[in-house]
Amino acid sequence: DQPHVHVLRTLADSRAIIASIKGARRAIVIGASFIGLEAAAALRARDIEVHVVAPEQRPMERVLGPEMGDFVRALHEEHGVVFHLGDTVAAIEGKRATLKNGGVLEADVVVVGVGVRPRLALAEQAGLKIDRGVAVNEFLETSATGIYAVGDIARWPDPHSQDNIRVEHWVVAQRQGQTAARNMLGQREIFDAVPFFWSQHYDVPINYVGHAEKWDEIAIDGDIAGRDCLLKYKSKGRVLAVASIYRDLASLQAELEMEQNATR
Repeated sequence: DQPHVHVLRTLADSRAIIASIKGARRAIVIGASFIGLEAAAALRARDIEVHVVAPEQRPMERVLGPEMGDFVRALHEEHGVVFHLGDTVAAIEGKRATLKNGGVLEADVVVVGVGVRPRLALAEQAGLKIDRGVAVNEFLETSATGIYAVGDIARWPDPHSQDNIRVEHWVVAQRQGQTAARNMLGQREIFDAVPFFWSQHYDVPINYVGHAEKWDEIAIDGDIAGRDCLLKYKSKGRVLAVASIYRDLASLQAELEMEQNATR
């Protein structure tokens, strides 16, 4: 509820952050995942001193693994970002942010990028099946006939990872909306698109295809530090997801293989 504390979820939020950094010298970013670090990169591009505070020990390790997490941290540190990992912000009073470990940071702007929760109240009131989101079948239909759910809120059976997954990315929402619309018109089309996203950090794009919440092996081809690599996230020998830096063709080929190897 303080004017210099922002989330980044809408175009209006983005414009508010840009307006608030005019004349600012230092920013705190809370959260070291995609929103937080992309915001950190954008702030550094505007010559704002940036401190990133997050509870994990490596940025993005949960999604990208330890090797890529170390690379992402080093990349941001090369550009002047200061990390305060294994910590969190306990209170913000004006320009002073008190950390849980007792440290204090001062900043003109604070960007909070700590994730979101799906709003399930309406679905719960309607008696729909809930599974850390709204549970849908392969046609994106909920437990109530004729009611569909798509996008960030929907958890669907993914034929590629062979798991029920929920993905917060606009391309998934867009594609699911198209499939659900066709199914409302009676086509009974299975949603089997391979999820993907990309994340830009300064001049480094990280592309990701598939979905892997857990894996038992990461096969690395190329050189992560050299910014030329392809990482395959595997479970019991099966490739669940692929991350890459400047390997666009290989990333597309991996997406095609996932489509061809999907189990229905």
